[in-house]
Amino acid sequence: MDGFERRRERKRQSILEAALSLFLEFGVQKVSMNEIATKASVSQVTIYNYFKNKDRLVEEVIRYYVDKAWQEADIILTSDLPFPEKIKRLIFNKKRSANNIHENFYQHFMKAYTTGDGYMAKLMNKEAIPKMMNLFNEGKAQGYVDPAISNEAIFFYIQMMNEYMQKKDVYTKILPLTEDIMHILFYGIVGNKETRT
Repeated sequence: MDGFERRRERKRQSILEAALSLFLEFGVQKVSMNEIATKASVSQVTIYNYFKNKDRLVEEVIRYYVDKAWQEADIILTSDLPFPEKIKRLIFNKKRSANNIHENFYQHFMKAYTTGDGYMAKLMNKEAIPKMMNLFNEGKAQGYVDPAISNEAIFFYIQMMNEYMQKKDVYTKILPLTEDIMHILFYGIVGNKETRT
């Protein structure tokens, strides 16, 4: 990548970061292209040169957001941390994300997930689910996950949740429940054995 391409990519990143920050705080509908341009220190024309229109920018910001979230999760999943610490950090990241996302941006995000170009579904199937299965295998090896539960059952459960969450009448209500759902996924309804007395 030559100097021109690096500058162009840095400018694109700056626009994506500015838009993401504003969308997370105020939602998509309440943020103007002018506000994004001001925050990114570029002109509106520059944004349109990179993204054609606001809809295209929103699509790219969602993809950018997904990539950032996956990178954070991947660092945790591939770390040498013990299983319980990985779970705590994954739940904390989900809780933090849920607390820092505007409802309107979340709705755009879920709509893109359910009707978009398939980018998120591909990421889930090729990256996230295999690494989650590895995590559960680690949990079995470390004595935290019941070895009697088959990987097929775990995979089926994750897929079932994933498919159910893609329904509009579900994803429009799920954001406030994110932490509880993650807790149930990792600890079950009974809860974390370490915290029970």
